[in-house]
Amino acid sequence: MSRTVTLTEPNLGRTYLRAALGALPLPGLADRGSDLPDRAAELNGLKVDVGNLAAYCDATGLRFGDQLPLTYPFTLTFPLVMELMVARDFPFTAMGSVHVENVIERFREISVAEPLDLTARIENLREHPKGLLVDAISEVRVGRELVWRQTSTFLHQQRTSLSGGPKPEPKPAEEPPAPLRKVKVDQARIHRYAAASGDRNPIHMSSIAAKAFGFPRAIAHGMWSSAAVLQVLEGRIPAAATYSVRFGKPILLPASVNVYADAVPGGWDVSVLDAKKGFPHLTATLR
Repeated sequence: MSRTVTLTEPNLGRTYLRAALGALPLPGLADRGSDLPDRAAELNGLKVDVGNLAAYCDATGLRFGDQLPLTYPFTLTFPLVMELMVARDFPFTAMGSVHVENVIERFREISVAEPLDLTARIENLREHPKGLLVDAISEVRVGRELVWRQTSTFLHQQRTSLSGGPKPEPKPAEEPPAPLRKVKVDQARIHRYAAASGDRNPIHMSSIAAKAFGFPRAIAHGMWSSAAVLQVLEGRIPAAATYSVRFGKPILLPASVNVYADAVPGGWDVSVLDAKKGFPHLTATLR
């Protein structure tokens, strides 16, 4: 039977301390199970912190107003997801995990003034050639009405039974086409995003920490890029929308990236490409 952890006030500082301890190779601290624990998390009656929302909009370049940006509820549900991932019996450590895909379903716009009930659960543990994948399912309700749902897929890099196979041939670098907009991002901006979102994964916070997890420099959050790219569609995103994102090569800080948005039947195709070599950092559909 599933057990539900009820949060009254998220404390991400304490959660990250637990994550750091769980990553240490100490007897009894780092022992991991092979199955996902049957557990969920909830937080009821949350009121949006308008100051936090303003900081989020400043970091991502999105418009600050009476309605929550499409991607903002990620920051509200993130503490619940972290609460589940830092548990001692979770199959891998939260530290260093990489966000590889994300799907947001918004069923209507959400007012800043509405009290929100949040839930999160994690399912679908599976192998990948680069490690283990899981899906974190987050939902936001107003009363009994489901208004927002997200599926975030995280990768923990390690060897699995699928590792060691032939690697695809790398695609040759291509000069990217002229962008709709260029967006600059540096460590200071990512620090502002981390403070607003609560996502202080070490791979984003400094190059020294990022190198410990195999990255040459600190990288931008995937959810920062998925929010920032929506600058080009401000005022044209419908109240009910599905936003599906696949993250490509990480954005190494600092960087200037090319943003594209093409109108298609039913919505938009969106992408963020490397400004010099043209490889994708993010490809997405908004429908």
